[in-house]
Amino acid sequence: MNQGKYVFAQLTKFLPRRVFDGMVEKYQDNRYVKHFTCWNQLLAMIFGQLSNRDSLRDLIVSLDAHSQISYHLGFGKSVTRSNIAKANESRDYRLFEELAYYLIDIARKKLSNDDFEVKGKVYAFDSTTIDLCLSIFWWAKFPKTKGGIKIHTLYDNPLQCLHLCTLQMPRCTM
Repeated sequence: MNQGKYVFAQLTKFLPRRVFDGMVEKYQDNRYVKHFTCWNQLLAMIFGQLSNRDSLRDLIVSLDAHSQISYHLGFGKSVTRSNIAKANESRDYRLFEELAYYLIDIARKKLSNDDFEVKGKVYAFDSTTIDLCLSIFWWAKFPKTKGGIKIHTLYDNPLQCLHLCTLQMPRCTM
């Protein structure tokens, strides 16, 4: 028998519960709820995502297989397909969207690193070839038996803007 915490419980320990509860109060999504709270819904959906479940049925089958330890995983006692379906249908999606943006903001702050910051403008250059059918585009002979055009693109990375897009086509020999 397991004496420590389950891996799923260890992973969800890093979720900001108080921040999430504040968001739930903002959207009033736990109003009139007795058992299947927003936190339980979040944990069930995270479990489904991490275990690569394709549907609610598949998720419920997997959760039923772990029904003896559902309390220790944090799901609560009444995780059914109808509960999850009703919660997904009736609860405000903006709650989970706001939580996702909050977590992304935390991750960005932790990953920000100015050690290798480049002074000045940084550009990204891309060159790609697009294959074309020679019977339609007879002028686009690319080595000898293929048809194609080459596109060069230059991006200004900090601004994410397209600065220059040139299209190089072979000369027509006719």
